[in-house]
Amino acid sequence: MIKPLILVTNDDGVYAPGIRSLFEAVQTLGHAVIVAPERDNSAVSHSLTMNRPLRVRQLEEHVYTLDGTPTDCVTIGMNKVLARKPDLLVSGINPGPNLGDDISYSGTVSAAVEGTMYGIPSLAFSLGGEAPFDYSVVAGVARKIAQKVFEYGLPGDTLLNINVPQRSLDEIQGIRYTKQGRRIYQNAIQDYQDPWGRKHYWIGGGTVHWTGDDNSDEQAVRQGYISVTPIQLDLTNHSGLGYLEKHWKLDLET
Repeated sequence: MIKPLILVTNDDGVYAPGIRSLFEAVQTLGHAVIVAPERDNSAVSHSLTMNRPLRVRQLEEHVYTLDGTPTDCVTIGMNKVLARKPDLLVSGINPGPNLGDDISYSGTVSAAVEGTMYGIPSLAFSLGGEAPFDYSVVAGVARKIAQKVFEYGLPGDTLLNINVPQRSLDEIQGIRYTKQGRRIYQNAIQDYQDPWGRKHYWIGGGTVHWTGDDNSDEQAVRQGYISVTPIQLDLTNHSGLGYLEKHWKLDLET
């Protein structure tokens, strides 16, 4: 019997401890192969490198690195590194949550988006909290969820974004299937001057204000639950489409 082939990637780089924990967690489920960026690519979203060639290096058995983005790693890993299409893609484990609008920026989630576009069941894992990070609990969760995917599959064109609070297993309240929340940053752009008096801006920090109902991903993690959010590839606002068709009467002749 052929073992399932599992592609493991991330956005924090091939040397990040989170990807090693994830790699070890899914090894027992099949044949796992890492294809990950050479360096940190956090918040690169779904960017694809098209202005220069990319190089793949093998670091050790079943571990490869690429001088590109997480999306590059998925598409080149699947088409050039692996002998066949993988049966599962897992991305992470990200040190810090990917909740709400973070999904739009996250390289961790975007790697899973790329896998889903190729028809590969894909999962993105993130660990809430702050350093120092202990990946043991989320690694165990990753193995269980991956096993469920092998047993039951996923809905079409759908990936799972999983966020685990940084708590011991006994302290975690359970699992919630959640919706994507929303967040607004205040004072997130910092003004600086260099030694010559020139103004510069640094994006980061600020105060976060969350919105969303009790079934949002942020609410679940804050209350000590594991958040499992199904994300679809179709970004069409179908109710908005109906609104435009009903109310907007565009006449190009006038």
